[in-house]
Amino acid sequence: MLPEPPKCTFASDNASGASPEVLQALSDVNEGYSIAYGDDKYTSDLRVAMNTLFGKEVSTFLAWGGTGANIVGLQALISPWQGVICTHSSHINVDECGAPERFLGSKLIDIPSPNAKLTVDQVLDQLRVLGIVHHVQPGAVSVTQSTEYGTVYSVEELKNISNAAHESGLRVHMDGARIANAAVSLGCDIAEFTTEVGIDILSFGGTKNGMVYGEAIIVFDPELSEAVEYLQKQSAQLPSKMRFIAAQFLAMLEDDRWLDYARHANDMASLLAEKISTIDGVTITQPTQANAVFATLPKESIPKLQEWSPFYTWEGENEVRWMTSFSTQEEDVEALAEGIKSELGA
Repeated sequence: MLPEPPKCTFASDNASGASPEVLQALSDVNEGYSIAYGDDKYTSDLRVAMNTLFGKEVSTFLAWGGTGANIVGLQALISPWQGVICTHSSHINVDECGAPERFLGSKLIDIPSPNAKLTVDQVLDQLRVLGIVHHVQPGAVSVTQSTEYGTVYSVEELKNISNAAHESGLRVHMDGARIANAAVSLGCDIAEFTTEVGIDILSFGGTKNGMVYGEAIIVFDPELSEAVEYLQKQSAQLPSKMRFIAAQFLAMLEDDRWLDYARHANDMASLLAEKISTIDGVTITQPTQANAVFATLPKESIPKLQEWSPFYTWEGENEVRWMTSFSTQEEDVEALAEGIKSELGA
């Protein structure tokens, strides 16, 4: 018989609630009146805070969610006859219901990758069709940091991809839904693996790291800023009461809270990987570099464990994913590991 399940769910970091500091910020910003559509003090303060965070003047736009942030950013990077190079497992290719292709009116050039990371050689291989009118022209590269497999691009990997793209006239987009987890994993300033390696537009995630809703679109190339402003409105990603998103980000950035939350989530994932790696029948399939653990299990055990404590199956045969968050506790990790061990009879 399986033991008591964890109090939290490991299905997704989206399943967690919001942090107390974020909820307090929402309450505080609700007092009084503020001009709409970003002309408020809180959004202005956030723009200054983002400039400080990245060590340069950037353009900060706020969107309702990650899909919206991605489609706004990608639209600014390519023309209708161009496509976006990405991995087959990328969120823009798999989990956004075709929104990028519908809004872009362009093709996603999705490439298989066993660890959800593009390589510079894969990018260069796609550039062989440049100038051939019969082929969709690669116009941008989109990388996810951290990836859908919980892996993390190194600074050098990102620099090589960006250099290859820019040398051929392509732009570079980063889907940073879990950017905080990547920053902690790399142990460096966020600027070192974004603007300093040549990323043109970044989707800066907040929802998966303790916010209620909202993502930021960070534009590093000033030539793109005006286009993003109009695309944001046209794509229904211009919140009228923008202060409620700005206040959440300000609460997260204060005292590097966004990094503390991500560090805790990463630590919980590492602890989970450590505890289940010795269980007979469990095989870890990806390095645990952020807040995700991927593994294969005996096929017959998966539905029983999912009913006991929800989680998702993934791309590989009998492959599953467990996600940790800022609110995951050690006792939750212990309980999940014990349940897996009990079901597998280890």
